[in-house]
Amino acid sequence: MGNENRPFHLPAAALLIGAAIVAGGLWMTERSASNALGTEPAAATADYGRHLLRETPKYLGPNHEDPAMRYTGSNLACASCHLDIGKKPGTLSLLETDSRYPRDSGRDGGVRDLRDRINGCMQRSMNGKPLPRDSVEMIAMEKYIVALGKQFAAMSTERKAPLEPPGFIEPDRKADVAAGQRVYQENCVVCHGADGAGLRATANLTDGYVFPPLWGPDSFNNGAGMHRLLTAARFIKARMPFGKPDLSDDEAFDVAAYINSQPRPQMANLEKDYPDRTRKQVDSPYPPYADDFPHEQHKLGPFRPIREYYDSLKSAP
Repeated sequence: MGNENRPFHLPAAALLIGAAIVAGGLWMTERSASNALGTEPAAATADYGRHLLRETPKYLGPNHEDPAMRYTGSNLACASCHLDIGKKPGTLSLLETDSRYPRDSGRDGGVRDLRDRINGCMQRSMNGKPLPRDSVEMIAMEKYIVALGKQFAAMSTERKAPLEPPGFIEPDRKADVAAGQRVYQENCVVCHGADGAGLRATANLTDGYVFPPLWGPDSFNNGAGMHRLLTAARFIKARMPFGKPDLSDDEAFDVAAYINSQPRPQMANLEKDYPDRTRKQVDSPYPPYADDFPHEQHKLGPFRPIREYYDSLKSAP
């Protein structure tokens, strides 16, 4: 990415330090002034948003040289889950995301817009903290996602069709973690490692990962959508192994359970999610619940009895 989208860092030569400080101060003043006037800063471009999603740790990661820009708690990139920077039709694509917001969120207990959704990812999938709603980075990410929506609208029917295996069909049983471990060893270790730590792009963590960690301190936290068994299984069935997604429903189900049984960062205050607990997803892996099913069943299934219970509540007079 070129430096036109951010104040660039001048060499640390003594004669240029003052110029860098002045330039940075003027840029921040311009940015603040533009926000105060209700206009968008020139730096908040869709192209900058694309780079933010692709190179998230470089611009927002925990090792950023400017502490004020350390928004993510991991060195994952948004594109770790939203493959091809969200441009590929199908599972976890961003091509249609803009058209789905604002919408009601059971987890948040109200209507949320696209910026709220981005911050949900920042706090959960990226294990970090929310971006200011009027920040250059937030506006740039939003612009990029909106641009993808326009791109999708212009695509032919053939190009809109996802190149994926048939959709995941949920097995009507408890997931088998031991079987999932075998699937992982046979299909996933080569990219994500025996310890689930992924493959770094370089020795410098700000360069992120070629293949992301699936558990451990630099992965998504337990409040992320990917920590739900059914969400993870759908993604795995559609996209993994990378370049040749060929796992069965049972294999995807079990390996998702194995991955999500491993240690990862813990998000605080998850008990505040889903103010109306009857709207909680059946595979939400953290309590409290509005039912008496065991915690383990919410994590591993079978989910049909839980789903039928909540369906009965909806149909009750």
